[in-house]
Amino acid sequence: MVEPLGIREHGYTCREVVDVASEYVEGALPPEETTLFELHLNFCDGCFTFIDQIKQAAALSRRVSEDELPEPLRLGLLEAFRDWKRS
Repeated sequence: MVEPLGIREHGYTCREVVDVASEYVEGALPPEETTLFELHLNFCDGCFTFIDQIKQAAALSRRVSEDELPEPLRLGLLEAFRDWKRS
C-alpha cells in the first residue's frame, strides 16, 4: 500500500519539512499537519536544527527595521532571496 504524501513512520520526510518550513514557523499549518511535522522533528536532529535556525533568524529579523539597513546590504539581501527562490 502506498502512503499518502507526507505521512511516514515519523511524520513528514526531510524534503517535506523543507518545503513547508515557513508555513510551520508562521503557524499556518493546519493542526493535523503540525502534529505530523512535529513528529518528524522529534526523530530528526537535522530538521530540528534547521527549524530552530529559521525561528532564530525570524526573531532576529524582527529586531531590525528595513530603514536601519544600509542600502547596499538591503539590495544584496533582496537579490539573494530572489536568487534563492529560483533555485
